[in-house]
Amino acid sequence: MKKLPNFGDERQVGFCVHCGGPTETQDHAPSKVFLDLPYPLTRPTVPSCTICNNGFSADEEYVACFIECVVRGTTDPDILDRDKVAKALRRNGSLRGRIERAKREAETLGGGRIITWHPEEDPFRRVALKLARCHAAYELNEPQLSEPDHMLVAPLPTLNDLQREHFETPPDTGVWPEVGSRAMQRLVIADGAYSEGWVLVQDERYRYMTVGAGSIMVRGVFSEYLAYEVIWDR
Repeated sequence: MKKLPNFGDERQVGFCVHCGGPTETQDHAPSKVFLDLPYPLTRPTVPSCTICNNGFSADEEYVACFIECVVRGTTDPDILDRDKVAKALRRNGSLRGRIERAKREAETLGGGRIITWHPEEDPFRRVALKLARCHAAYELNEPQLSEPDHMLVAPLPTLNDLQREHFETPPDTGVWPEVGSRAMQRLVIADGAYSEGWVLVQDERYRYMTVGAGSIMVRGVFSEYLAYEVIWDR
């Protein structure tokens, strides 16, 4: 993806996108824990205060590790594909225990065994909201400090065909983003990472979509497995 400057309304920048406080640091969206080496040099960054920027780290590590464990069907770090997750689980036995306790085995009607996972919901919702706020500010130049009106976090495999098509397809609003915003620029330049409404940060790891027309909507996908949608009505 291209590193685009923001030519939107300057009154929409200069404060933490999460709480409205001072701009002491730059928050990456997404954090490195969701990506693999080599990290994209052009991943989005937004102004943040130190407290907010540091305050998401534990939730992000939990979410990233949980997703990888579900995809691989185990919490054994020796079997996991992602080195960053394996190292985190080796280092943090408490974290591995939290995820292991979310694992359930059940017997099917045919006598087989299946594994189900029951995560702690709050970390997933906090991470989804964090990223949605980052993307709304970065792409649309529309920071959202209030609580959203709608939030969904769900594995892609749980969506039926109609729901999946709806999620993957950007709404046809007929309204263009703010002049000068990054979202507007992506419509008029050849950005190879932008396709059919989605911005690809890293293949197979993270992508997102932003729509600002009547309401602010952000969608994202982790590891082509976990999807989220956050909407602010206006």
